[in-house]
Amino acid sequence: MILFDLKCAKGHVFEAWFRDGGAADRQIAGRKVACPTCGNTKVAKAPMAPRIGRGGPKPAGGPREMAAMSAKIRRDLTELRAKVEANCDYVGDRFAEEARKIHYGETDPRGIYGETSKDEAKNLSDEGVEFARIPWLPRHDS
Repeated sequence: MILFDLKCAKGHVFEAWFRDGGAADRQIAGRKVACPTCGNTKVAKAPMAPRIGRGGPKPAGGPREMAAMSAKIRRDLTELRAKVEANCDYVGDRFAEEARKIHYGETDPRGIYGETSKDEAKNLSDEGVEFARIPWLPRHDS
């Protein structure tokens, strides 16, 4: 997986994960990546600063640091879920079927989300259907 900074034609900068650089280039060229702020599909890679690791031992994260990091990840995933639900169509267990229809041009492109099995996800990937699996947090902790 690789993370790119992207910029839409309206100047909004955002991040997106891709399987590799080739997948990023194909999705961008095919206008399959939309700006989360305005929905514009005319996007390009934005200049990025490389992440260079520091030498030497890494600082040990104690329980407080780990709890803070976990809480931030949970907040980010909750925010991501809200954005997906607000901007995409829920297709339930028909995800693989709908993703194929979009991929093969049988229906208009749109953002969708739903459920699929590991086997169906592998089949979609083997067919070249672009999609992402997101860890979906429950709405509340019990």
